[in-house]
Amino acid sequence: MAEIPAPHAGGTADLGGLAVSRIGFGAMQLERLHGDRDAAIALLHRAVELGVNHVDTAQFYGDGFVNGVIRDAYRDATGGSGGSDSADGSGVIVVSKVGATPDTGGRVPLRLAQRPDELRASVEDNLKSLGLDRIPVVNLRRADSGPGLRAEGDQVVDLDDQLAVMTALRDEGKIGAIGLSAVSLDTLRRALPAGVVCVQNSYSLVTREDEELLALCVAENIAWVPFFPLGGAFPGLPKVTDAPEVHAAAEALGVTPAQIGLAWLLHHTPNTVLIPGTADPAHLAANVAAGAIRLDPATLAALDAVKSRTGDFEL
Repeated sequence: MAEIPAPHAGGTADLGGLAVSRIGFGAMQLERLHGDRDAAIALLHRAVELGVNHVDTAQFYGDGFVNGVIRDAYRDATGGSGGSDSADGSGVIVVSKVGATPDTGGRVPLRLAQRPDELRASVEDNLKSLGLDRIPVVNLRRADSGPGLRAEGDQVVDLDDQLAVMTALRDEGKIGAIGLSAVSLDTLRRALPAGVVCVQNSYSLVTREDEELLALCVAENIAWVPFFPLGGAFPGLPKVTDAPEVHAAAEALGVTPAQIGLAWLLHHTPNTVLIPGTADPAHLAANVAAGAIRLDPATLAALDAVKSRTGDFEL
């Protein structure tokens, strides 16, 4: 069994001029700790102890609950708020997103909020709930690709109109940089002149439809932040942990199949930044430990050969 060093966040990568840990923390699942705010705050503190300095969030996670926990966790550590490129001066880079809003009575608990006025209002809501004067990076969550919502009616909004308001918010100092989420290759190409620092798309070892888009991100020094990094987010989507090659690698290295899935992403391209989420401290440590896994050429070749599949997902 290969020896895996103590958990750490796997080095750093560039996110719009900010050095972020290659394994960050996706905060969406903190909503599961709605009844135990102290546990949610403790988990965020533990992430920092493990070397994580990049937290991904959104106002629509728990309808503001998650942002409030992030605000309180890092304000508690520093005793103040501010407009630096970290949450309340704590050294943690907070990345948020706009383009959706809670819909607690809907079949899916989210609805799109794509209009420019909705994007601006969402940035203001994020600023308030996070207790920040500026959010270092804000992703525009589109609906161009991947599993999830699709825009209809007045939610079909031209990209240029959206980028205009995002650029204005950046010029006003309310956001530091612009990212994109759930976008196509054509959308990214159109958005490049606005200055894009990261792309968040659904992507994993077993769902690799975006290789051309990923190559463009590498060429343009744009951080690649895959969500659903282990696949299987919806019924019918393939799961990384179902692949025999992943299990073989995990057994050989004495780690879990999920850790192999995360480690492969880090090895695949140098601009990859991960944001796996959890509400469990042990799972958090396991995710971070994936950054220390070294995959030899033979193992990488076996994993690279795993077939990419789209699946038939259901919402």
